[in-house]
Amino acid sequence: MKVHTTNYENTFIEVAEDCPAVSGEIPKQKAEARTIAAIEFEMISKHPYQYTSDDVLFQVFADKNDLTKSEYEEAREKFFSKGQACLSASPLTKRYGWGVHHNEKGKIALFGRETDDYQKLLNDKNLKVVKAMRSSRK
Repeated sequence: MKVHTTNYENTFIEVAEDCPAVSGEIPKQKAEARTIAAIEFEMISKHPYQYTSDDVLFQVFADKNDLTKSEYEEAREKFFSKGQACLSASPLTKRYGWGVHHNEKGKIALFGRETDDYQKLLNDKNLKVVKAMRSSRK
């Protein structure tokens, strides 16, 4: 079975053109269930450069589907047996004003669009820069 990945190396995903946030915003938590944005933000912001994009996206899937740890291995294999949208489609990059840096090992960290670090990454000639997906069509 073919295994797909959403991981990048030495890449920066910049905020979407139509992102309404002027700075990195912490996603609001809904009372009844954790949102995709909240799960992603919590994982990445609390543990910069610890997880890959695949790790984060699978954990969102696992949380949303109430998987037990014993189900993870088989579920992860099945989850990545078909292509998944990468973090350029994440609400963090599309709505909340966060850029995502993938280091040389594919580990990720968030940078608010208002920060100096965001600008440095955006202009770093050693990184591939990818725009996040727009929320609306042009």
